[in-house]
Amino acid sequence: MRILLVEDEERIASFVARGLKESRYVVDVAADGEKGLFMAEINPYDLVILDIMLPKQDGISVCRELRAKKIDVPILMLSAKDSTDDKVRGLNFGADDYLAKPFAFKELLARVQALLRRKAPEKGGVLKVGDLELNQLTRKVSRAGKEIELTGKEYALLEYLMLNAGTVITRTMISEHVWHEDFDSFTNVIDVYMNYLRNKICKGFKKTLIQTVRGSGYIIKA
Repeated sequence: MRILLVEDEERIASFVARGLKESRYVVDVAADGEKGLFMAEINPYDLVILDIMLPKQDGISVCRELRAKKIDVPILMLSAKDSTDDKVRGLNFGADDYLAKPFAFKELLARVQALLRRKAPEKGGVLKVGDLELNQLTRKVSRAGKEIELTGKEYALLEYLMLNAGTVITRTMISEHVWHEDFDSFTNVIDVYMNYLRNKICKGFKKTLIQTVRGSGYIIKA
């Protein structure tokens, strides 16, 4: 899943982005409110982590504008302030959760997972297509009971396919959800990773779950 982190403190942004990437999320970073708002408007994020105290445009107004424009992406707000009034203010303007600084990354990750779990079509965050299972909490993937080791990018690609099982997914859709904002859509990287994934998910099994739809993209189905 793809996350936008809007945080102007470079040390915190680097720490959080690194931890999320290690947890197999795709992360874009914006260092001010204006850029964060622009990125959230043009990219299909699964979650926005939004600091309140930002240059150019504060987090509260960014949150308010996103909701006014009917962008219903889950928003986790961060703030150095920990008063009840600040929490209520952020939640009243459309935020889904609130975390005060300083925080342990473990707690932030738990809140991120809880917000993303609300979007998961399967109870408990377990996605299933035939005998293929992906656990969004443990990040474990298995087929017919056999655990499959994936790289971070392979996992992100498979998760996106499984979240949209039975639907044709175009290369443009994949680039928007699985790769970073500066991804070069004219490369063949998506096809290369899809082949890597197919070899791990389908090789040695009777049924090929991931199929190419010529001229359109890819689909995963049982």
